[in-house]
Amino acid sequence: MKRRFFIEKTVLASMTTLLGTDIVLGATMPKGYTPLALQEPDPFQLFSKDTRMTVLNNKPWNIEAKAHLLDDKITPNKYMFIRNNGIIPDKPDAKTWTLTIDGESVKEQKSYTLEDLKSKFELYTYQLTLECGGNGRSEFDPPAKGNQWTIGAVSCANWTGVRLRDVLEDAGIKADAVYIGYHAADIHLSRNPEKEPISRGAPMAKALQDETLLAFQMNGEDIPLAHGYPLRLVAGGWPASVSGKWVNRISIRNKEHDGPKMGGTSYRVPCKPVGPGEKVADEDMCIIESMPVKSLITYPMSGAILKKGKQLNIRGHAWAGELEVAKMEYSIDFGSTWKRCALEKPSNRLAWQHFSASVSFPKEGYYEVWARATDSRGTAQPMLLPGWNPKGYLNNACHRIAIKIT
Repeated sequence: MKRRFFIEKTVLASMTTLLGTDIVLGATMPKGYTPLALQEPDPFQLFSKDTRMTVLNNKPWNIEAKAHLLDDKITPNKYMFIRNNGIIPDKPDAKTWTLTIDGESVKEQKSYTLEDLKSKFELYTYQLTLECGGNGRSEFDPPAKGNQWTIGAVSCANWTGVRLRDVLEDAGIKADAVYIGYHAADIHLSRNPEKEPISRGAPMAKALQDETLLAFQMNGEDIPLAHGYPLRLVAGGWPASVSGKWVNRISIRNKEHDGPKMGGTSYRVPCKPVGPGEKVADEDMCIIESMPVKSLITYPMSGAILKKGKQLNIRGHAWAGELEVAKMEYSIDFGSTWKRCALEKPSNRLAWQHFSASVSFPKEGYYEVWARATDSRGTAQPMLLPGWNPKGYLNNACHRIAIKIT
């Protein structure tokens, strides 16, 4: 008879902590066994994502697209990146969900059901660009800590909801209001109910923009759970961390919001350029607001092979935070010369713009096609990695694809 090896007490204790409750008869579990509740599900089925998406982390879930998967003008759920700081909550009951407006600078604390929001306020739909502040982190040297995003933590979907401004004004905004901060139902990785995984916010000027929504639909359907069902904040053009998911409370503050991930190196960069690897004091860090100008070639995928004499039709998207993209160009000689692309106007403010061009190559061999966007203030993307910062934020270097002509 084979000897049965039982699980060690320290391992059992760790599992109990993760589950948040005792494992009854856990001492009889075989060594090496993982309870079903702790076994990882298939993220592609769980979140209805395309299997070509890349999983960067599962505690918490962080998933990105590849450039060619983002070819749609309006990003569908299956290609939309997931960025989490905590554990996704169990699917809430939308009928009992409430949003509370409170804080030092609210005239009257008020709560709203989803039905209140839908019936009391006018509904709006906008295409809004959301990009993780750390998109492109993997290119920084020395390496920056955090999920090693490449280029796929960006999306532009249709969001439907009510303007945050209308709800805040209904509750009443005091004259000393300077910031809002959101609170949500996601769970801290420690499962400590007293801790929030993230609680960020924005100055009142951003909160009161027409396009800043309390959204309950994405692309005409209920927002998927992984993207904030049943209610989320959507503040296009700023780091996606400002667009809190599963939002159940918004505080109107008389000071800069001080929730988790608002201080230290979180979503902050040095106010002045620093050397690679240099330590930066907290007081010398500035909060990221409008995202920088950027672009992405979505067709063809890198590594395409083309017959000599054929033109290559490229296309993609460009965006510039709070600004509009004014010019789009491509280069096949590593940035020595640039040619103009056709560039469409955005469908609305804070939506990405679509570009296209027909590219010719002089002879057989290896080429790279580089894309460069310039915003309405004349600022162009850097050809290579911009200034280093401790958390690898705001990499807006030119996107490049490899092409072989045979």
